[in-house]
Amino acid sequence: MSVQTYDVVIIGTGPAGIQAAIHASRRKTRVLMLGRIENSALYEAHLENYAFVPGVTSGADLLRLGVEQAVRFGTETSREDVLSIALADDLFHVELESGATIASRSLIFSMGMSKKKLNVPGEKELSGRGVSYCVDCDANFYRGAVVAVTGDRSAAVDGALTLLDYASKVYLVAEQLNVSAELLERLEKSKVERIHGSIKQINGEKMVNSLMLANGQTLETEGVFIELGSKGALELATQIGVQLDTESFKHIAVDRHQSTNIPGIFAAGDIVGPPYQMAKAVGEGCIAGIEAATYARKMRKED
Repeated sequence: MSVQTYDVVIIGTGPAGIQAAIHASRRKTRVLMLGRIENSALYEAHLENYAFVPGVTSGADLLRLGVEQAVRFGTETSREDVLSIALADDLFHVELESGATIASRSLIFSMGMSKKKLNVPGEKELSGRGVSYCVDCDANFYRGAVVAVTGDRSAAVDGALTLLDYASKVYLVAEQLNVSAELLERLEKSKVERIHGSIKQINGEKMVNSLMLANGQTLETEGVFIELGSKGALELATQIGVQLDTESFKHIAVDRHQSTNIPGIFAAGDIVGPPYQMAKAVGEGCIAGIEAATYARKMRKED
């Protein structure tokens, strides 16, 4: 099967990603935008301080209008999550949750940075002591351990499958799963033990030692990975060597062109730091889209 190649792949469908798609598409490049608008922090918000938009406006409505505009300019869209990114032959190879792989001359990270929490007793107290929010970051600390992953999207399922290479036992705790049929099939064929339910409390003194589920069941485990939603920018960025800022290590470091330390990779929006405002995200998305398209067009001429 041939791999489809794009000029610009944008991961994230918030204000930064949509604006990047609009500007990249207008420069006659082949653009693919990945993600679901309902995952954007703006989706549930209402705005009344954004220039040129009178009154109070629904974030969801603005995002829908933005995607429609990007599509009119030629952007292709997909609601699939990204599982991994690798660089080979001067192209970025992006693995999707369906198992398909696409290639791109440039990438833009624009999916925000917030990590969803369970907000259950013991979570905050044991964070970093058995509670983790990043399988790709912390899996190596749990070699030979019994661990659990909770979440109903691709990050949780892929995380559980990844942990099979490290842990002695892996549980996946979820009421139901909202993933592609291909990813679900991989899970069902694996040694991951699926637990139908939800976590009510995380137990432990110095370290996590068990989970209490909503049905009253206790699950003994040495660690729990909270992976709600799709893989975040930090997980994907660190996979491929993108540098973070040296102050908080919570944001992707970029220059005034929204360029990262890796040629061809750009970032915009909340993931590059505060202020966490739509106006800033849109401006950075504009720059990232223009720069990524320019970079891809140059690469295309050199092919």
